[in-house]
Amino acid sequence: MADPRCSILLVTRNAAGHLERLLPALAAQRLDGGVELVAVDSDSEDGTRELLESAGARVVRIDAAAFRHGPTRNLCAEQARGELLVFLSQDALPDGDRFLGELLAPFDDPRVAGTCARILPHAGDDPLTARTVLSLPEAGGGEGADEATELASADAGDPAALRFNNVASAVRAQVLRELPFPDVGFGEDCAWAEDVLAAGHRLYFCPSSIARHAHAYSSREAFRRYRTDAAFQRERWGRRVRPDLLSVARGFLHEVREDLRFLARNRPGSRWRHTFRSPLLRGAQVLGQYLGSRG
Repeated sequence: MADPRCSILLVTRNAAGHLERLLPALAAQRLDGGVELVAVDSDSEDGTRELLESAGARVVRIDAAAFRHGPTRNLCAEQARGELLVFLSQDALPDGDRFLGELLAPFDDPRVAGTCARILPHAGDDPLTARTVLSLPEAGGGEGADEATELASADAGDPAALRFNNVASAVRAQVLRELPFPDVGFGEDCAWAEDVLAAGHRLYFCPSSIARHAHAYSSREAFRRYRTDAAFQRERWGRRVRPDLLSVARGFLHEVREDLRFLARNRPGSRWRHTFRSPLLRGAQVLGQYLGSRG
């Protein structure tokens, strides 16, 4: 049997609730050349492996304690037969049946090593979560902007330009064999993108390929998440997101102000309830960035 053009790779852990939405969305994709589904599952206990196998996936089980962002994805890629490898977070949801086609279109150019999709919130996400997602570079490409754009070269000097995102991305299998995801505690996708660009390959952002994905963080979860991200940027690029207490104060005021503006424009009916939540959430966010920046 001929190898498929595309392998969809999932790294899962107790993902049954997400797979009930994700698997039908993947089955609905329109793409020439064949698609296979491969997963590495970290000791799920909720029927995740059974759901994947019933959808025709090839599943490899690992101990949950053995999970590492980069090496686990490399292991998943080793099981795949496709020329192009699509990485999806278990809680991402492709939007429409052309998600794969749009994400893979730039690979007609043999110099392209990877692409990443546009990440937008779900329609039902709470407004602070939605505002967080929409403020990120991965949400870029406003209304009507559907042309794939090349990401900055490795010497551009702007770490934010390297925000390649494995929530919904595709890579050329041959390139990944030569340059696997590094074994870092966080940010394996951004670190890989930097290495790939330095090697002379090309990466593209595909705003017409949309995946819905968001995390509704508690204050404690936001603190941990943003501390980890800031520590990664400090260790990888020497960039301090919140270098001092003045930047913490400015960041806090900016985030709360943007929350209030978003609520006024988009969710006026729930404005006051989330107005009281915003200072707690954004205070935890900028404090986490500050401590992650300090090391």
